[in-house]
Amino acid sequence: QPQLVESGGGLVQAGGSLRLSCTASRVTFSNYAMGWFRQAPGKEREFVAAISMDGGTTEYADFVKGRFTVSRDDAKNTVYLQINILKPEDTAVYYCAARIGFIDRTYASRRPTEYPYWGQGSQVTVSS
Repeated sequence: QPQLVESGGGLVQAGGSLRLSCTASRVTFSNYAMGWFRQAPGKEREFVAAISMDGGTTEYADFVKGRFTVSRDDAKNTVYLQINILKPEDTAVYYCAARIGFIDRTYASRRPTEYPYWGQGSQVTVSS
C-alpha cells in the first residue's frame, strides 16, 4: 500500500499563495487516482480537489472558485495542490489521499470513503 507524505504547509498571510505536495512511496504512483481534503478545527473533513489516474480529469469543491489547482507528476510520484489568494477560512489540516485507478482511469472522486490510503496531513494557517 502507498505511503503518502504531505509537505508545503505553513503560516501564510491572507492573499498569499502556497503549494502543497504529496509524495507517494512503495507503489507505482501512476496507478493511483489522488484527492485532497481538508479539516478545520471543529469541522468535518471536506473535499477540496481530485485528479484522475490519467491526469485528464480534475474535480474541485465549489468553494475553490478558481483559486486551487491540482496536478500530478508521475515521474516524481507527487501530486500538488496550488492554492492562491489564500483566505483565513482556508486554515485547516490538508490531507492527500490515494485510490487505485484501474477501474476507471478517468475518474476523480470527491468521496473520502473511496480513498483507502491517507497521508498524515499538513497544517495550513492563514493570518488576516
